[in-house]
Amino acid sequence: MFGSNKNKDAAKAGIIIPSASSHSLNSLVQGTSIEGKVKATNDIRVDGNIKGDLFCDAKVIIGPTGLIEGTVKCQNAVIEGRMDGILVVTELLNIRETAKVTGEVTYGKLIVQSGAVISGSYKVGGESANGSYKSSSSDVKKVVATESDTKAFSGKVGEFAEAN
Repeated sequence: MFGSNKNKDAAKAGIIIPSASSHSLNSLVQGTSIEGKVKATNDIRVDGNIKGDLFCDAKVIIGPTGLIEGTVKCQNAVIEGRMDGILVVTELLNIRETAKVTGEVTYGKLIVQSGAVISGSYKVGGESANGSYKSSSSDVKKVVATESDTKAFSGKVGEFAEAN
């Protein structure tokens, strides 16, 4: 009565009409490789490979088959696959049990699930007033853990031994 049947007809025909408030997700599927620099304003899921830099204004998800070698800077991250390089997460970094993360990692908050393999330097950072990212050098810890270590510690990051 008040609207058009255009959207209903399109839905019946299998056409998806995005709404103005829809949330977009970029996806790099398994078997796809990119070399270079990737910039995204919305969430991105990586199940393929990226060799280079990934800058995202939202969440980065590295799926179980995903691999990133290079630099990643984002707001939030969920790692299920492999990350090797520099990882800067301004808010929450969630490292899942299937993940292998190696390199220099800076985060706002950190969750590491039992079974994850992490090695490198991990430090708590924060955003400064001008929007740039700063890290707290007093919070720098060198962390080396194997899969057997993380299972033995049941995901309690505070119990990891610091490497010299």
